[in-house]
Amino acid sequence: MPAVLLEEGAAAGRGQWSRASAAKKAACLIAAAAGLKLLCPRLCRRLRQAGCKRDGRQGGGRGRRAEGGERLPADLPPPPPPLQCAGLSPGRASPAANAEFIRQLLELRKILFPRLASRDSGWLCLHSAALVSRTFLSIYVAGLDGKIVKSIVEKKPRSFALQLIKWLLIAIPATFVNSAIRYLECKLALAFRTRLVAHAYRTYFAHQTYYKVINMDGRLANPDQSLTEDIMMFSQSVAHLYSNLTKPILDVLLTSYTLIQTARSRGASPIGPTLLAGLVVYATAKVLKACSPKFGKLVAEEAHRKGYLRYVHARIIANVEEIAFYRGHKVEMNQLQKSYKALADQMNLILSKRLWYIMLEQFLMKYVWSGSGLIMVAVPIITATGFADGELEDGQKQAMVSERTEAFTTSRNLLASGADAIERIMSSYKEVTELAGYTARVYNMFLVFDEVKRGIYKRTAVSQEPESGNTKNEKTEQHIDGPLEIKGKVIDVDHGIICENVPIITPNGDVVVSRLNFKVEEGMHLLITGPNGCGKSSLFRILGGLWPVYEGVLYKPPPQHMFYIPQRPYMSIGTLRDQVIYPDSVDDMHEKGYQDQTLESILQIVHLNHIVQREGGWDAVTDWKDVLSGGEKQRMGMARMFYHKPKYALLDECTSAVSIDVEGKIFQAAKGAGISLLSITHRPSLWKYHTHLLQFDGEGGWRFEQLDSAIRLTLSEEKQRLESQLAGMPKMQQRLNELCKILGEDSVLKTMEKEE
Repeated sequence: MPAVLLEEGAAAGRGQWSRASAAKKAACLIAAAAGLKLLCPRLCRRLRQAGCKRDGRQGGGRGRRAEGGERLPADLPPPPPPLQCAGLSPGRASPAANAEFIRQLLELRKILFPRLASRDSGWLCLHSAALVSRTFLSIYVAGLDGKIVKSIVEKKPRSFALQLIKWLLIAIPATFVNSAIRYLECKLALAFRTRLVAHAYRTYFAHQTYYKVINMDGRLANPDQSLTEDIMMFSQSVAHLYSNLTKPILDVLLTSYTLIQTARSRGASPIGPTLLAGLVVYATAKVLKACSPKFGKLVAEEAHRKGYLRYVHARIIANVEEIAFYRGHKVEMNQLQKSYKALADQMNLILSKRLWYIMLEQFLMKYVWSGSGLIMVAVPIITATGFADGELEDGQKQAMVSERTEAFTTSRNLLASGADAIERIMSSYKEVTELAGYTARVYNMFLVFDEVKRGIYKRTAVSQEPESGNTKNEKTEQHIDGPLEIKGKVIDVDHGIICENVPIITPNGDVVVSRLNFKVEEGMHLLITGPNGCGKSSLFRILGGLWPVYEGVLYKPPPQHMFYIPQRPYMSIGTLRDQVIYPDSVDDMHEKGYQDQTLESILQIVHLNHIVQREGGWDAVTDWKDVLSGGEKQRMGMARMFYHKPKYALLDECTSAVSIDVEGKIFQAAKGAGISLLSITHRPSLWKYHTHLLQFDGEGGWRFEQLDSAIRLTLSEEKQRLESQLAGMPKMQQRLNELCKILGEDSVLKTMEKEE
């Protein structure tokens, strides 16, 4: 806007001041002032829109005090871990437009443009061409408007009609270019998002990163937000900022050049208006920067409270049955009301701060700039020596008036274009800062994915209490502080599972078992027992490759020869057929030579063949996790084992909801199919299907031995019998004391206790 106002003043400054032309020049001055007042509201509107954007996840603002010293409500509960900003720790500085932002953006550019000749590069070139074309069209239309006004002033209807036809014809490509700019910006954002999502998905699902990011690493508390919303906002922000900076800069350069050339052709000097414009813009920027509240952190806190309110709602939905049974609706409603009140208080705080800031912004951008523009236009007009018509003939005076009118109209249109461009450049700093926040989150997401894939984990170590609860010999669980170093080896072999000095260490660094040694050969069936928290399921995670081997050597078959069945089997989205063959597809099933008849025979083994007819055939699609009962889902998990026919099956309480007779038939069928079973179970009825025992004591100790199921069953029955007998002794002692009191006599047992 300063350069444009400069050129307007310079062009007008050529006129000679005379009494004869005073009225005409005053009319031009009033028209120029009206044009400025029409443009300034557009500047203010753009700034208000930029200030209202929600950059809530930008920065690490989790402080309990807002900007300006306002104390935030103390009764807001702390947010759950899933609400943490992706990749931003509380101690990390807020993202900003600095060298680190440029470095991260250049790293992401390698993903957006992997090679120079690509489809994304083509969209970018088309978008750039559309932006350049729009700028030249704006300059041409501004000149055409001046010619139309000139023909009106000169009262030339034929010239007016010709210029109007040109104006209507140029409107066709102009409107197409405007629409193409929006279209290409959206296409460019979609192309960026598609490329980022494709790269993120490849990394996220490689080497079980999706599991390790959540369970082994603590930097991405909410990966789904990073994979969806953060990538979307980053892509849109990059595409929009490119459009919002390239075109305004080009507009300022070309319109300034055009006006300078016009001014010099009339002999005007642009130095004075340029200095005044630069001073006004510089002062405005300094005042706004000094008086602007820190909206970034304020809005970040608002977004945090919005997220917590959504979390409370999601928590109620996830536990709706339990809340209904307990009739806890009043407690939950109070939590919701408290969370909403905290959000409303923060929004009111932001609105109150924005009230005074927008008032100052409008005063500077609307009235101060308009007043400065009037001075810049008026001074050259009053003191100019060009465009003089004091000594000209009447016909020449009329021609001079039309030329001044054409120059004014053209300059006015260029002024509007330049003012809008400078406004967008000044307000783009907020968008750059917002882009810095999105860039930091997306970059950190890819950084975490890459490090986790390479076995580098970082999380807050939390020591867990031992769950074995041995009162006779309490043992403090070992804990490893600092980052865990992976020194162990995993070697794929065709036969057998061998653990050589392999520890069981949780992601938090708690050492459950310091060294574990055992060997399971083909044909062996291992029963794993022990108290809760002793490392049974943790061993399965190590054998399945979910947890790393920190020390020792683990020999195991490749993943395709091992199949894990949890206590709560996962039901995928798809048909009934997809539930049996998961994670295979129908094409994979056909490649293995399986047909629906084969799947029916598998369901018959697990006593589930009736659900095919009940649910409407193999192609039936429904929400299987709700349709199937707990026992049916567990038998579906066992059906998957028979479909895949692994060498080793890791069974983690996978038949606890199945009847004992059906459970025994399934285990016997698995042994008959040549599948070696590694089972975690508390049912003595399944002991006879195993040949060896791995027993943990819950204090870091273990023993591996051959299992004699008959002897173990006898010992278990004796243990249960003694427990039932000892359980009745307190009741017998209480009754004896009551009888002694009624009879007024002492018991023989009491006398013996005193003698002892």
